[in-house]
Amino acid sequence: MAKHPGVMECVMYEERSGRSETVECGLEDDSCQLVLKRLRGLGEGEFGWVRLVDPAESELVRLAGELGLHPLAVEDAVQARQRPKRERFGDVLAVALKTLWYVDAESAVETGQLMVFVGPRYVLTVRHGPVDPAGEAARRLAADPGMLRFGPMAVLHALLDVVVDDYGDCADKVRAALTALEDRVFSPSRVDHTEAIYSLKREVREFRDAVLPLVPVLQGLLAGPREGGPQRPPKVLPYFRDVEDHLNRTATEVRSLDELLTSVLGAQQARVGTWQNDDMRRISAWAAIFAIPTMVAGVYGMNFEHMPELRWSLGYPLALALMALASGLLYRAFRRNGWL
Repeated sequence: MAKHPGVMECVMYEERSGRSETVECGLEDDSCQLVLKRLRGLGEGEFGWVRLVDPAESELVRLAGELGLHPLAVEDAVQARQRPKRERFGDVLAVALKTLWYVDAESAVETGQLMVFVGPRYVLTVRHGPVDPAGEAARRLAADPGMLRFGPMAVLHALLDVVVDDYGDCADKVRAALTALEDRVFSPSRVDHTEAIYSLKREVREFRDAVLPLVPVLQGLLAGPREGGPQRPPKVLPYFRDVEDHLNRTATEVRSLDELLTSVLGAQQARVGTWQNDDMRRISAWAAIFAIPTMVAGVYGMNFEHMPELRWSLGYPLALALMALASGLLYRAFRRNGWL
């Protein structure tokens, strides 16, 4: 099946005034050249943000050559199977992020990918998946144009802030699903929820694989560039620390969810074992109750000629009374001890 063409958007920013200009563009040759021309013509205190959605490799290569992106970075952006990471290619900082969203109907955590390339005068984002953190990040920058004084790093901060906020919202929804599942596990009904627990645990593992690797990425951004790359203004560090704090809280929540699911799974297995023990105890009790009539009837059903009480007129009702009395006493004892 042929791949649909990607989508391209472009915005030019002026750092001091906070003004922005949306450039009508696309991935066609003429539009692409127009964007590159605008990027090459940017002056001091200006930068551009180019946003791509599900581009093909051939579409991204045309931009990559002009922007000086490394071929390995282009490959990472197209494949969309990267763990969260941070790399530098010359004067370009590349950051890979996982986007998350929670599907209530399926109790599933779905993932996408966002690749962010931060250059001296531009930001290029490549998105795969339906969640669009770039749109929300652009709205936040428009609401707080003062952040634009930090240049391209302001866009990176806004994207990280939106993605980490989405992680927190997703964690809240997973916590609610886990609470509901926990209530069902400890309800009086005898339903085995092991499959549902394993399913949610698998989703939490996917969640964890998106969140935990991002922690060292943010720590590296706070540490600053070591091999060149775009300089980040010192005054932007508190904003990145705030994002790191939110991320650390979410990472702690994800670990807690994983551990709690393990505990719930153990509780479910213990309850299943208890149900099986109750069933076996109940079966054993009824077997013992029916064993006495079976034994008495079996003895007197052997049809030997010389057996005691065979010719006694009260023998038959006495045997029935003995069976009923013994069975009743056993039933009462088992009932009192909770075996029935």
